[in-house]
Amino acid sequence: MTVSHDTGASHFNVSTFPRFNDSTLARWVCLLIAALTLLCYWPVRSHQFVSFDDDHYLFDSGYVSKGLTWSGVTWALQTGYFSNWHPLTWLSYMLDAQIYGMSPGGFHVTNLLFHISNSLLLFLLLKSMTQRLWPSALVAALFAWHPLHVESVAWVSERKDVLSTFFFLLTLFSYFGYVKEREISRPVPNKASSYYLLSLLFFMLALASKQMVVTLPCVLLLLDLWPLQRISLNSSRKELASSALLLVREKLPFFVLAFAASAVAFAVQKASGSVSSMEAISMRFRLANSLFAYVAYISNTFWPANLAAVYPLSSHFPLIGVIAAAMFLGAVSAFVVFRIKQDPFLLVGWVWFIGTLVPVIGLIQVGSQARADRYMYIPAIGLCIALI
Repeated sequence: MTVSHDTGASHFNVSTFPRFNDSTLARWVCLLIAALTLLCYWPVRSHQFVSFDDDHYLFDSGYVSKGLTWSGVTWALQTGYFSNWHPLTWLSYMLDAQIYGMSPGGFHVTNLLFHISNSLLLFLLLKSMTQRLWPSALVAALFAWHPLHVESVAWVSERKDVLSTFFFLLTLFSYFGYVKEREISRPVPNKASSYYLLSLLFFMLALASKQMVVTLPCVLLLLDLWPLQRISLNSSRKELASSALLLVREKLPFFVLAFAASAVAFAVQKASGSVSSMEAISMRFRLANSLFAYVAYISNTFWPANLAAVYPLSSHFPLIGVIAAAMFLGAVSAFVVFRIKQDPFLLVGWVWFIGTLVPVIGLIQVGSQARADRYMYIPAIGLCIALI
């Protein structure tokens, strides 16, 4: 369209203005998220190690500081040192030591690069699955810049958070490729999908970084509901149950891996004396702490004030507070179930948040903390999805 002025002295053509398609905008969004995340966290390059776990992870083991060696690799695969089995995390530390020496800045920058990668992966994953650019960008931006994630990014000892989430998101990406492959063509009998096998590989790498990701098979089932819509909520109960059963059966290898990793993690932590007995902390006390922790995590997501490195277990939980927390969580759960047909993303986001916190919510009490900011690195994605 051409617009002319009466003077005849000038003409401009609206068609000459730049027009951006989704792919171009997505690239600009990625650049913006990466740049602002780098700017937010850039001071970590001059941070030092801290005496809170960094000394145990990087120096006391006797292997990390030597860089990548065959003896170090063997040790990483076998050890339950410091109450954890996460060989890939140990190997990433060794690789940093090989590249940077024991310079703190290099270790911090690696954490930051993984966090930037995770933020971009989350954006591209949601955009690919939902075909909605700006909501996906907002979720990724909240994930990238939220203060609750500072502990996971700016603390070298929490490399396992950013590393496991990197492979967690790659697993979801590969699974999405598998679902698209099934939609395009009927699966060939007795032929395994390369995308499916790739997703299993990435899941194994995520588990080898941190076992908190054991809930990933359940996240896949949530994605089947929304946004992949592999479950039709308008079906009859019989059809719905049949579809759900098939999808659960499809995830059996993932559940087997998750169960095996959970057993290893529990055995290592129990052997080190990190798991509290029922005599020391009763189940009633654990349930009360779990309810308060869920509410605290939600509160800190919306108002991230007074964050701390350690939240000690309380010695007492008032009954009225426990009841109020239970009623709040129950009310939100009832609401998202009620809205499932109109807004399935509410249920998916809420259950993502509730479910991915289960391994660390305190029902199996490991350590003396009531909760920790680092535990929200993956669960916060669910709250952001529901909110945005």
